[in-house]
Amino acid sequence: MTRDPRVHDLIREAVEKHEAELVDLRRDLHAHPELSWHEERTCALVAARVEEAGWRVTAMPRSGVVAELGERGPVAALRADLDALPVHDITDDPWRSTVPDVAHACGHDVHTTAVVGAALALSRVHEEGLLGGRVRLLFQPAEEVMPGGAVHLMSLGVLEDVDRIFALHCDPGVDVGQVGLRLGPLTSAADRVEVRLEGRGGHTSRPHLTGDLTFALAKVTTELPAVLSRRMDPRAGVSVVWGMVRAGAAPNVIPDVGALAGTVRILDAVAWADCERIVREVVHEIVAPYGVTAVVDYQRGVPPVVNEPVSNRILARAVHDVLGDGGQVVAPQSLGGEDFGWYLDQVPGAMMRLGTRTPGGPTYDLHQGDLRVDERAIGIGARVLAEAAAAAVATDR
Repeated sequence: MTRDPRVHDLIREAVEKHEAELVDLRRDLHAHPELSWHEERTCALVAARVEEAGWRVTAMPRSGVVAELGERGPVAALRADLDALPVHDITDDPWRSTVPDVAHACGHDVHTTAVVGAALALSRVHEEGLLGGRVRLLFQPAEEVMPGGAVHLMSLGVLEDVDRIFALHCDPGVDVGQVGLRLGPLTSAADRVEVRLEGRGGHTSRPHLTGDLTFALAKVTTELPAVLSRRMDPRAGVSVVWGMVRAGAAPNVIPDVGALAGTVRILDAVAWADCERIVREVVHEIVAPYGVTAVVDYQRGVPPVVNEPVSNRILARAVHDVLGDGGQVVAPQSLGGEDFGWYLDQVPGAMMRLGTRTPGGPTYDLHQGDLRVDERAIGIGARVLAEAAAAAVATDR
């Protein structure tokens, strides 16, 4: 792949030209967030803007937008997630959410705007006849729910002919002007598990006449994570954390039903494939001595995001071209789930961590109502994505 050196300047000039527009778009999206599968306004905005820039746009059934530029040659895809979270925006920014209890608390407004910016830059490259192949934009709904929008778009054939795919995710722990990259696993697989126990209840003075369901539930709570640490390869990074434990209503009554629910996160794709079977086996083994029955509802969520070597190198080169020698930092592995992993299960690709923290400023956390981003990150993300896509489809002439 040999990229014409003029491409870099065209991308930089185009993004700089549209930078104020992109900031306005991000603020508009932030002020009008939409939950998973309800991204109608967001889809309409991005579809209209990229179509105006010369992209061939297709509105997807239910939700989502796909756009393509170029006529022939290799295909690179850029993915943006559109949905917001059921979180209350507690900032006092003029562009804070106008929708009660809905906010872009994960930065998807930034992701979407960066891909729009990349689209505008690549349109300029295409106008000059310097786009060596095709680029496809995947504006994806419902990243925040399971099963998510990636599976939906894939079922509609959006990866057909795609040779490589790229994405970004905001990282409020990294300064703006830096991008985190990591070869191999970047995020973990993320599944949900709910365990429901049933057994004979009774008085707490006579536990031997009951299944002592609350005690059995407590054993599952502590023993399942402990047993998995021995039944599964520790290098897989298996983590079980409970978010809900519920049983009983009185201190002297042993209930006859109880439940707990949580997440299972795994850094290794091979271990992930075997985890559901082991969890089911272990739960039944734990409760067997107590005379209660267990029903395990295990929902496989998303696979890990595993950055492929060539794609990761393309992103690294793009980061260097945009930010210079100090622009790249090592991204730590995260136990967060990200449905971009489904795409990487089918085609090579990589995701980068876009720094959004103002240097010297506070560090925010994702999925929190006070999330703020340094909007200079938008142009950086747009340029890096455009550089990566252009490099991925470059053909020798």
